[in-house]
Amino acid sequence: MFTNSERVASDWLAPPYPFPLFDIAATRRLENTHATGPESESLMQRAGVAVAKLVAALAPHARLVWIPCGPGNNGGDGLEAALHLHRMGKQVVVSELPSVQPRMGDALKAHQRAAEAGVVFQANAPMGFDFCVDALFGIGKSDGFDAICQTWIAHINASACPVLSIDTPTGLQVDTGVAASHTIQADFTLSLLTLKPGLFTADGRAYGGDIWFNPLGTTHTELPVANLGGPPQNEYRPHNTHKGSFGDVAVIGGDTGMVGAALLAARAALRGGAGRIFVGLLANDAPALDHNLPELMVRDARSLPIESMAVVAGCGGGSSMAAHLLDVVQRSRRLVLDADALNHLALSEQTQRELARRAYGTTVLTPHPLEAARLLVTSVAYVQANRIAAAQRLADQWQCVVVLKGSGSVIAAPGRPPCINPTGNARLATAGTGDVLAGLIGSYLAQQQDAFSASCAAVYRHGKLADQWPASAGAMTAHQLAQTL
Repeated sequence: MFTNSERVASDWLAPPYPFPLFDIAATRRLENTHATGPESESLMQRAGVAVAKLVAALAPHARLVWIPCGPGNNGGDGLEAALHLHRMGKQVVVSELPSVQPRMGDALKAHQRAAEAGVVFQANAPMGFDFCVDALFGIGKSDGFDAICQTWIAHINASACPVLSIDTPTGLQVDTGVAASHTIQADFTLSLLTLKPGLFTADGRAYGGDIWFNPLGTTHTELPVANLGGPPQNEYRPHNTHKGSFGDVAVIGGDTGMVGAALLAARAALRGGAGRIFVGLLANDAPALDHNLPELMVRDARSLPIESMAVVAGCGGGSSMAAHLLDVVQRSRRLVLDADALNHLALSEQTQRELARRAYGTTVLTPHPLEAARLLVTSVAYVQANRIAAAQRLADQWQCVVVLKGSGSVIAAPGRPPCINPTGNARLATAGTGDVLAGLIGSYLAQQQDAFSASCAAVYRHGKLADQWPASAGAMTAHQLAQTL
């Protein structure tokens, strides 16, 4: 089972990670595969059994199970599930959306079997039910619903009963995670055949609930469109080492009024395990010492030997960052560009050309959607409409690793499937948490991790801390996040 908390990497699906995610086209190719077995059962029959067993496990005491069914294969899966739940002794009510096209193939057979077994069919949604199985559309359709379907979706969302969606919640675009104006808010989703990327990014984290997966006995040979991130390997530090063994990080940023952003990044870099942390503050009245962490060494930004360092640039950099950005891009050994560094990068063609000349695998960009839109010269709506594609476009354009932050952060790099991070929650939606992430990535780069692995590990750890934050502790600040590292 995958959930919206740390249980994403549970024992229900064993390691290794990352877990592959496939798009609609790949899923449909599997859906059209003929199932083989002792009784040559169809994939739809297998799906119905899987759904029924999960309903029985999730709601063993539910009396009335309502299964609204659409006209396609998702509805057929629901009909098969209704048959098996009926045989288990559950009171099942099936409501079918009107359709000008009659059921065909396996879906027609599923309807016939359910009717012959005595499953109750009812045109209208029941007023009361204990559990709902959303079998309306799944991957078949994500918008353009008729009035009846919209009414049913509203009825489901208004109920206090648990909801299990088959494959994906109706209304959620499975490749992008974008929710339509009418989308079912599921408590559970059983993803069949393949795991879908849209369940783990954009609106998918909010609408999918706890994600379960059943491949229905099929195997996939295609390359995934993305991978679901997993926990990094446990850190091992040989005994015979010293501070120089774990690299140096230089944080360059902290313009007047924003010194805290650079210090947050520096603190995260220190907590992340780098050997030495230097802070090049850009404010005219910059403090000479961080009294909370005196281990941080404050220096003039231009005096730092960044040719041998991992540099985190832009955190709180303000307008002063523009005068340093080109030098940082040209000289730094490894580089994380965040916040104002990204904003100035979007405005400087010369810096863009120098960025393109950097050695492959040495640079990480960490934009939020607005910063990504500026770099792509487009809108936030365009970025959020397909976060995976936007992150990959940025990575290919700049030949570097890109961390597109947000719900289900996407880590992309040229020539490989991107990774969707499964950890994190809305506690991270506060000022300074992005600076903490940038500093943590810089720390891992300094310790000689490759840029993609460093980014995946840092994003996972960053989100995991937010998932583990106790509800009784109230809001989580960026300062507390850095301390918890």
